[in-house]
Amino acid sequence: MSKRHVRKMLRQMASGEPVQVTSAMASMKKLAQLGFFAQQFGYEYADVKQGGGPQGNGFVMLIVPDPSPQARARAAQNWAQYPNAGDGAALPPLETDAVELLKARIKFDLAARYTEKQLMVLAGVGFAVSAMGLGFELGADTTAVVIAGIIWAVLMALVPVGFVVNRRYKAKYAAALRAAGFTPVPDQSGRLRYVPPGGQLPGHGNPFAGGAYAPPPAPSGPPAAGPYTAPQPYPPQNPRSHPPQS
Repeated sequence: MSKRHVRKMLRQMASGEPVQVTSAMASMKKLAQLGFFAQQFGYEYADVKQGGGPQGNGFVMLIVPDPSPQARARAAQNWAQYPNAGDGAALPPLETDAVELLKARIKFDLAARYTEKQLMVLAGVGFAVSAMGLGFELGADTTAVVIAGIIWAVLMALVPVGFVVNRRYKAKYAAALRAAGFTPVPDQSGRLRYVPPGGQLPGHGNPFAGGAYAPPPAPSGPPAAGPYTAPQPYPPQNPRSHPPQS
């Protein structure tokens, strides 16, 4: 992960709005590292989905402003210590344990994004389209149709194996998150998520849906001292010294 990616993300965070971070190379480690830096400067991880990058084989991570007093104080401290982080200068050091926990959350959320019933439907439709495409390539005769049907049936027979692997995958990361004090919480759709100790699910509904994000109530009391003031998690910039990017 380069400082260029962090700089781009921090500049997007200047809006104080939810930000979608894309990993074109399908690297969860890179997303977890970016999420860690977002947490250091006033944002929090909200969710992840597949489909990033030009080929659609990457991931998209959603980060949202964190109005909690702890996050505001941390952001103020880090902007004071690393005032030029948004320009590609020094950044807070990566904390391996924090990055690994964030990666576990990302992996669990990906594995739990759909129920097994939904996955069965998606697999059935996807395999049917692939089988039909193969049938058209082989020709429109009866033999080609039969071959395509056999291929579809074989692929569907493998779906239960995928379910077993997915369950083990989720169990592994759920155990790691529970051991770190994370709490399982169902969202409004019933999908199970894990939140850190004392935390809550950011927003409501599907956070990727337009207009679905609603931040939690702002904390009472005065804002933390320093350059960070909610809801702006990015310190004020001098427009003459920091021209906007094209």
